[in-house]
Amino acid sequence: MVEFAPLSVPWKRRLQTLMVLQWLLSFLAMGPICIAAFIGLLFTRFWLLSVLYATWWYLDRNKPWQGGRRVQTIRRLVIWKHMKDYFPVSLVKTAELDPSRNYLAGIHPHGVLATGSFINLCTESTGFSEIFPGIRPHLMMLNLWFRAPVFRDYIMSGGLVTSDKESAAHILNRKGGGNLLGIIIGGAQEALNARPGAYTLLLRNRKGFIRLALIHGAALVPVFSFGENDLYDQVENSPGSWLRWIQNRLQKVMGISLPLFHGRGVFQYSFGLLPHRRPITTVVGKPIDVPQTPQPSQEDVDKLHQHYIKELCNLFEAHKLKYNVPEDQHLEFC
Repeated sequence: MVEFAPLSVPWKRRLQTLMVLQWLLSFLAMGPICIAAFIGLLFTRFWLLSVLYATWWYLDRNKPWQGGRRVQTIRRLVIWKHMKDYFPVSLVKTAELDPSRNYLAGIHPHGVLATGSFINLCTESTGFSEIFPGIRPHLMMLNLWFRAPVFRDYIMSGGLVTSDKESAAHILNRKGGGNLLGIIIGGAQEALNARPGAYTLLLRNRKGFIRLALIHGAALVPVFSFGENDLYDQVENSPGSWLRWIQNRLQKVMGISLPLFHGRGVFQYSFGLLPHRRPITTVVGKPIDVPQTPQPSQEDVDKLHQHYIKELCNLFEAHKLKYNVPEDQHLEFC
């Protein structure tokens, strides 16, 4: 039976729902729409707009690999505050980050749409710049999304950059420090495990970010978002099932995962693409000092990887009871 939203819902909450809807539609549909509009304009009297943008695109083609182009005006738009209040989302600091250093933040879990990561690192709605003064956050995103005209500029304005070694090196090697590169370690594949009450992280064999930290001497920062996996329900797709087999195959071919998720609708709470109104609390852990090692050995990587996992577990255990995680629940790794 469908549970409808009451007519007496305050306008403030309706505005919050609208802002989440616009974000959801922009990330699911804005890229294809921009591509279609770019091509379509070429066959109209406004063809010059596409030609001029194509010229700009060519000249600016390397920007997503060179730290992107953050625009504080976009990051501070009031729409992000309404979106933050919908859940709500909060950012918790457990240690200071020295603005004279560069940091590589490992973010867990991915969730279905990495909502907490976007709100905290790509907007100022949770006050990142006030909580961590002097630190400029960036968040890695699949390269695929930077191939859409106009949309690439939109996502770069929030601090999103491409997810490859060249992009990471550009940010982590910046002189003067004050840069934080966020990497959602589990990536698209981990999204297939995102469901309420899930605490299994795809981390056991994920060591590329460890090697990056060693090569560039960037301090590692474990980050855990409590509640990220609670936003959506997902069709049962346990490992070994036919659905998971299909999803894994598509993920290898396309580079993106396709979780069959569902949440709520705009005017009812039973089904839809909107996330549930459940709190997300992103806890930023204490940085782990990493000595610069231009050519790290496998032993160096494995040792730091184990240290990172230990610190991440300590962060989770220290805060889980505050955010309604059962005492006997622990992180699991695959």
